[in-house]
Amino acid sequence: MSDINSFLTSFISIITRISINDIIDISIVAYIFYKIFMFIKDTRAAQVLKGIILLLVATQLSDTFRLHTLYWILVNALKIGLLAACIIFQPELRAGLEHIGRAKLKFFGKNNFNTSQENMNRTIEEIVESLYSLSRQKIGALIIMERQTKIGDIINTGTILDAEVSRQLLINIFIPNTPLHDGAVVIRDSKVTAAACFLPLTQSKDLSKDLGTRHRAGVGVSEVSDCITLIVSEETGDVSIAKAGKLYRNISKERMTNILRSNLKIDIEDKSFFKGGIFR
Repeated sequence: MSDINSFLTSFISIITRISINDIIDISIVAYIFYKIFMFIKDTRAAQVLKGIILLLVATQLSDTFRLHTLYWILVNALKIGLLAACIIFQPELRAGLEHIGRAKLKFFGKNNFNTSQENMNRTIEEIVESLYSLSRQKIGALIIMERQTKIGDIINTGTILDAEVSRQLLINIFIPNTPLHDGAVVIRDSKVTAAACFLPLTQSKDLSKDLGTRHRAGVGVSEVSDCITLIVSEETGDVSIAKAGKLYRNISKERMTNILRSNLKIDIEDKSFFKGGIFR
């Protein structure tokens, strides 16, 4: 009983010494660890994190039980492993930094998305009509809708067009055996910026084995940026959408329109620090 009272007394003493700064500090650190966990959840990094934790526990145990040789090996393995992890998981680290850079806060000036909502709705209508026209003809297509993360390195791999979005142009680009049909079209600020662009392929093992290079490229680019990828299957004519590394297949025309309007919605008013970001 005395041990319980002593524990309660010590616990209450610690609680009373916690200041508002300590609460803020703990909350920030907890939030950071939560975001890191959610970011690496269901990825290769999650498995590596478990391995690192096991190594740390084994290192501590080897030190406690004075297993000097094992302790020396584990300590040096951790030193080398930290550098190796940075190299192996460079894509994940890059994606994480880009995720931070896409924070929905605007401190100064106007945003770059000055396209009117009416123009965006017209662009979405033209894209959707072209997608389902290509779908009916079973003509493969791959369209990238750039958002906040700029993908200029991908645009530079293709042919620059800088043309107004129209269903006629998009359909013509993807007609087989035409010069620009092989590759992706990138749309930036309601303009067909480039065509025949090369994309990184996803390394995900979760995709169905029946999906080809077009779908893997569409998912791959959505893993390294916040873009939305629209895909028409050449084999089945199904229309799919990729976002944040996830593929959603066989999307109906009405649902596709709603998804694009929801994700590409533009607030015409300038965004301030207090009003937040552009895209939901």
